[in-house]
This record gives sequence, structure tokens and C-alpha cells, in this order.
Amino acid sequence: MIFFTKLFIIFLSAVLVNNYVLNRFLGICPFLGVSKNSSAAFGMGMAVIFVMTIASMAAWLIQHYLLIPLNITFLQTITFILVIATLVQFVEMVIAKISPVLQQALGIFLPLITTNCAVLGVAKINSDSNLSFIESIVNGLGAGVGFTIALLLMSAIRERMDLTDGVPECMKGIPIAFIIAGLMSLAFMGFTGLI
Repeated sequence: MIFFTKLFIIFLSAVLVNNYVLNRFLGICPFLGVSKNSSAAFGMGMAVIFVMTIASMAAWLIQHYLLIPLNITFLQTITFILVIATLVQFVEMVIAKISPVLQQALGIFLPLITTNCAVLGVAKINSDSNLSFIESIVNGLGAGVGFTIALLLMSAIRERMDLTDGVPECMKGIPIAFIIAGLMSLAFMGFTGLI
């Protein structure tokens, strides 16, 4: 029972308290770029959940069965980037087969998951925190869910803002998106107890 409680805390922490976009400020580029449209945001979120979860699993295995035994942990970052790039290529091929419309909607942001610092950040934080295999997977899943929630909230707000006349012309687009992201970040920081 204690083990499942710990896993739940890790998951909830990754989703809300230590949200990789709104608290750790990782993955801002796809967060701002894909959040104009809710369907594209949902598709990107699902792709990020898959990549973060599988990358957490693969990074843990590589760290514990290759890098540490061979004493080559200095290759950790480049190894994790290669694993993430491979996973993203796989996800891109699957999305191209399943939903070409979604692939078109995601555009350049799907390949950008490869360089999404949130995905690499999850793998690095998992290894630096000495999480177990299961804990790493749960943290990766929680981080992906947190990224998706932030992305969907942002896209809903931005779609609503596009329908109103209350936004001054000079604030439309990215300027108002930055303000919204800052306010969302403050709201999510309330989960940490700092505010």
C-alpha cells in the first residue's frame, strides 16, 4: 500500500506541483506554438505523454544497464537525446499513418519533440533523483499528463481570447500568450504552497 501511495504522490507531483511547463519552465516552445488549436494541442499532448513515458523507461534501462556498468555516465545526455529522437521518429511515423490531418496540424512541432527540453528534463531528473524503474515510468507519465493539461488549458484560453474583442491589437498573438502563461504558472505554483 505504501508503494502505491508513493507512486500516486510522484504522479500527482509531476502533474501539478512540479509541472514541467508551468513550474520548471521546460518545453515552452511547443507549449506556445501548438496551443492555438485545441485539437492540435490534444494530439501533441498524447504524443508527448507517449514519448515521455517510453523515454523515461528507456533512459532508466540505459542508465542502469549500460552507462553505469561501463562507467560512461558522461555520455548520458547524448544517449538520452538519441533515444528521444528515435522515439519521436517512431511517433511521427505512427501519426502519419493514423491521422495525416493531425500530422499537418502539428506541423514542425512534432519533430520538435526531439529537442523538447521537457522530455530530456524528465529523463535527466529521473536519473538524478535515483528513482526506481517503476517510479521513473510513473514520473514520466505524470510529466506528460501535466504537459498535456497545461497545453489544453492554454489552448482553451487562447481560443476564447481569439473570439473576444477585449484584447488590444498590440497584445494579440504571442504577447497575450506570454501573459496567460505567466498567470497559469502563478496558479500552478499555488500547488507548491509558495503562494
